[in-house]
Amino acid sequence: MKAAKDCVADNEKEQALTGFLTARKLSEMFCQPLETEDYGLQAMAETSPAKWHLAHTTWFFETFILKHYEADFFPFQPAYEILFNSYYNSVGEQFSRAKRALLSRPTVADVYQYRNNVSDRVARLIKNCTEDYQQDILALVTLGINHEQQHQELFFTDLKYNFFQNPLAPTYSNNSGSLEAPQAVLNSVVDHPKQQWLSFDGGLIEIGAEQGSGFIFDNEGPLHQHFLTPFEVSSRLVTNAEYMAFIDDSGYQRSELWLSDGWDKIKQQQWQAPLYWQQPTAGQRMHFTLNGLQPIDPEEPVSHISAYEADAFARWCKARLLTEFEWEHVAKQQPTTDGNFVESGQLKAVTVQQDNSEKSANHLQQLFGDLWEWTSSAYQPYPGFVADEGAVGEYNGKFMCNQLVLRGGSCVTSQSHIRNSYRNFFYPETRWQFSGIRLAR
Repeated sequence: MKAAKDCVADNEKEQALTGFLTARKLSEMFCQPLETEDYGLQAMAETSPAKWHLAHTTWFFETFILKHYEADFFPFQPAYEILFNSYYNSVGEQFSRAKRALLSRPTVADVYQYRNNVSDRVARLIKNCTEDYQQDILALVTLGINHEQQHQELFFTDLKYNFFQNPLAPTYSNNSGSLEAPQAVLNSVVDHPKQQWLSFDGGLIEIGAEQGSGFIFDNEGPLHQHFLTPFEVSSRLVTNAEYMAFIDDSGYQRSELWLSDGWDKIKQQQWQAPLYWQQPTAGQRMHFTLNGLQPIDPEEPVSHISAYEADAFARWCKARLLTEFEWEHVAKQQPTTDGNFVESGQLKAVTVQQDNSEKSANHLQQLFGDLWEWTSSAYQPYPGFVADEGAVGEYNGKFMCNQLVLRGGSCVTSQSHIRNSYRNFFYPETRWQFSGIRLAR
């Protein structure tokens, strides 16, 4: 009979193996609707080809796990160490990020062979790892799973931007069905919720995740105290109709609404609406989606908004954005982290229905999933933060400069990937992410 300790070790291995194989298969499943020509698209330096995402996540497992723990390790292809290294300087050189679309070789078939080879070897390592290295290996496997989930999300954000450049408006999938006129949407029987302001007390609160409470990224800790003054939060995300009113009120022409850098950016880039919105044609406003061109539903949350646009809209409303500390304080009081995530298959933010139950009194809708919510907080280390040792310490810490924090996940995030302590971060001009607006005051 196995000792209890051995049974626990076997269970941990089994859980890690199941999570690993599930994440690997999901990335490949997301790629199934693609044509071979789609795998190499890269419309700007900030996006990456689908083929590169598949290869880089494989490189991560090979570089940080197999290379250190596999007996008689051999690289699948030595040149891949440079080709598919994203930003890990302590590992070595990297191929130019802006030129990833030029990598016609290795082929898509070659990349899938690479994935299969590394996946088989990691699975074998998980099954056979000894007690001496089991905890280290399983911790890295868990990090790799979460890393792959991040790239699954980037797969969708990048693919949408890459498809957007094509005048044929290609579709990733056709789940949304036929086009529906905006007026028909407005006249539907769905009872859409009005914006409400929910009050939250201030005081000394705890922010961050505690070690030992499950997987967290290093930037989610340490757990520490933060003082808040009382504040109010909008019960749902800002809608397309509300943002249209901002546009129609010359929001993009009024310098008094904009931060200086934001005003410079919209002038340089000639922004007049959110990314993917088209000029109105025959009275219809259209926008590009992963299902091709669609009429804009006025009641859906406005998406693909930069932090500059979110801030300007908030000023126009005589409101502001939440801080990340306010957001987390609110999130910890919600009963679940349920929401519209990638598992729903929607691949877009969706409308919400009126909630007349008693629980709605202090319940925020769309807090998790749908859209990443811009906060006004700079992405900085928490008090006492120490980056992990070694190359994996470059994962988050070195980016803590000139970026803002987003919270909550989006419609292309895996639900299992999100926690109320999760901190995403991007430069304030970023618009190709599934980002939106929640107001505070």
